[in-house]
Amino acid sequence: MNRRAKAALVLALVVVVGMAFRVSWNALRDVARAIGADGTAANLYPFVVDGLMALALVAALVLTGDARRFALRVLAAYTLASLVLNYVHGLVPALHGESVDWGRLADWDPANWALVLLATSLPVGSIYFGSDLVAKVLHHRPPAEPESAQIDTNRSMAELGEPVVEDTSPSPVPVPELPAAGVDMVDVPVEVRVPVAAAEVSRPRRATGRVPVAARSSRPVRSEAELLAEARSLTESWPVEKLTGEGIRKALHTSAAKARVVRETLKAEREHDAAAVS
Repeated sequence: MNRRAKAALVLALVVVVGMAFRVSWNALRDVARAIGADGTAANLYPFVVDGLMALALVAALVLTGDARRFALRVLAAYTLASLVLNYVHGLVPALHGESVDWGRLADWDPANWALVLLATSLPVGSIYFGSDLVAKVLHHRPPAEPESAQIDTNRSMAELGEPVVEDTSPSPVPVPELPAAGVDMVDVPVEVRVPVAAAEVSRPRRATGRVPVAARSSRPVRSEAELLAEARSLTESWPVEKLTGEGIRKALHTSAAKARVVRETLKAEREHDAAAVS
């Protein structure tokens, strides 16, 4: 909606409210005269009732929470009171005319007392409720900025040249050798990619427990005889000094325990062959 449409809407509202106030002003003035108000007080009486209604409406548009509900209650109460007094003015012909003087608002005494109490209490209530509403409006603070706005601000700053840097370098995790019966263990480093922000430092995670199946070697399980035959073929030209557990382990890609067994067997065979030759 453009500014001209808004201005036209506000102007129409002011005109309608002004005409409604004029109609209500006539009835409230006559009621004020009937309860003993002089000419000046009777002319100001409609501003006390309908004026506070306008003030409560504006306060309800500004305030929030409990204060807004309080303003709406005041608006509803004074609207109902103005409606009752206008209704009584329409029912009692004696209240009509310029020469209205002190009189009764109803023929039944309890109803007359209640209406007089209502009409006389509205000015006092206007002082109290009007002051309270003005104080609430003056001390009102707008709500804090929502988190979504802060997030949008951070995004805009990132778009201006402060991108978030992610470290995608691989973080190797050592896998300990766990000798197990019937399973050849191979040193296979497992790389785990952990994306972290620029302000965070990634730590290598230590593997605990059993090695996962995916990290184990796909080489078929070899028996001791097959390992020994392969070792004889690989170490045939090796001198005795080179027959170490670590060297055999690396050559056969097997566990340290099996490498030691193969080493002792090969040394025993070479000693036996040397003794036979001598």
